[in-house]
Amino acid sequence: MAFRQGKAVAAAWAAPVALLALWQVACLSGLFPPQVLVPPSVVAQALADMAASGELQRHVGDSLYRLLVGFAIGAGAGMVFGAALALSRLVEAVLSPLFLTLWQVPVIAFVPLMVMFLGIDEPFKIAVVAIAAFFPMALATFDGIRGVPRNWFDVAKVYRLSLLQLIRRILLPATVPAVLTGLRISLTRAWVVLVAAELLAADSGIGQMMEMGRQLFQIDVVLAGVVVSGLIGFLLDRGARWVESRATRWRTA
Repeated sequence: MAFRQGKAVAAAWAAPVALLALWQVACLSGLFPPQVLVPPSVVAQALADMAASGELQRHVGDSLYRLLVGFAIGAGAGMVFGAALALSRLVEAVLSPLFLTLWQVPVIAFVPLMVMFLGIDEPFKIAVVAIAAFFPMALATFDGIRGVPRNWFDVAKVYRLSLLQLIRRILLPATVPAVLTGLRISLTRAWVVLVAAELLAADSGIGQMMEMGRQLFQIDVVLAGVVVSGLIGFLLDRGARWVESRATRWRTA
């Protein structure tokens, strides 16, 4: 068991170590000027300097705040909308075509319009995150409820369960796996969209830090932002997967 765990850890670290090695070799080869690519050690120093000054923590804190608030709004609205879509044929007939059409539009495409109405202050960034989280959450909730066997609803009718009892006793337990998967996808998608939006229009955050580095030709700051955003996205995904696995252990028990 320990040997297998060791092999798994080694395999997980193989790709990042190989990437760092290739990165270092590319810098030493002279193929790329310092204005385009700097060694990992320079990026690490930039991260250390920004952490020491508090700049890194400020940008990360601002981004995570927007993510938390926007995700709570978007995912919550997505769950309600997805449930309404799945439980009502009328709602599905009226709103499904519009919903599926808007789902195909990249969230970034809404940015210019939202900047016009909301500016580049906090409501804009939170709205971007909420939209990014809304669609996958709504789809996951819809699929989860529609995946509940029809005879379960027949049993609920026989026992004359109220809507709240139906949700608590049947829908919630049956849709937990789909909803948790939707939450994980919504969370990671919202993070990617937030960083992209901050690159385009923001006064703080990881994306804005990278954009300022680009404007000032500080490639080390840009790459530091790439590293930090990637690590945060990875941790968000792993954390959501851990919660998902813990909450659905009963399925394999």
